[in-house]
Amino acid sequence: MIMDGNGRWAQARGWPRLAGHRAGAETVRRMVEAAPGLGIGTLTLYAFSSDNWKRPQDEIAGLFRLFARYLKQEAAKLAEQGVRFEMIGRRDRLPGPLVSLVEETESFTQAGTRLHLRVAVDYSSRDAILRAVEAGACDRESMQAHLGPDVDLLIRTSGEQRLSDFLLWECAYAEFSFLDVAWPELTETEVREALEDFRSRDRRYGGVKLSRVQALR
Repeated sequence: MIMDGNGRWAQARGWPRLAGHRAGAETVRRMVEAAPGLGIGTLTLYAFSSDNWKRPQDEIAGLFRLFARYLKQEAAKLAEQGVRFEMIGRRDRLPGPLVSLVEETESFTQAGTRLHLRVAVDYSSRDAILRAVEAGACDRESMQAHLGPDVDLLIRTSGEQRLSDFLLWECAYAEFSFLDVAWPELTETEVREALEDFRSRDRRYGGVKLSRVQALR
């Protein structure tokens, strides 16, 4: 999921952008709790792109504080709920204490099998692909081992209709759902409807779906 619209949602109400990010953190909690019941086994959230370093420093610092608070408050609950947490993206440019929290949460939740929660921070799909190639990935299998699983459905909120350097390789045959609602207002009902629409789609992966009669010939 591309979590879009936090800042604009807040500004439309005359609030500071960080208030939108705080509301967005609550949506993360709701989505993580709802995901297993919706049949989601892996949930990847785009929290902070490598291009987001262009934002004002006070907003960036506020985002990192929110992320750290989420990890401190939710780590035990994630483990109890069977959620395995993983951060994808660069770590060398993040504050040291935040990286330590990330690693502690990853270790604490590593036994989780009910949901694999991946949070993309300081993430660029182009850079991830380049790093995989530099590490010796030279075929599809090794590339996937470096990058992660293929995406079945990508949901982006706030009406934008682009990938924004998110999971480019993994989205080769993904289905897309672009929702007009801003991330802080996203509900389980809207995600459920997007999943129902996704499950009704005919995914042929470049092939042709044969009728039962054709398949028997």
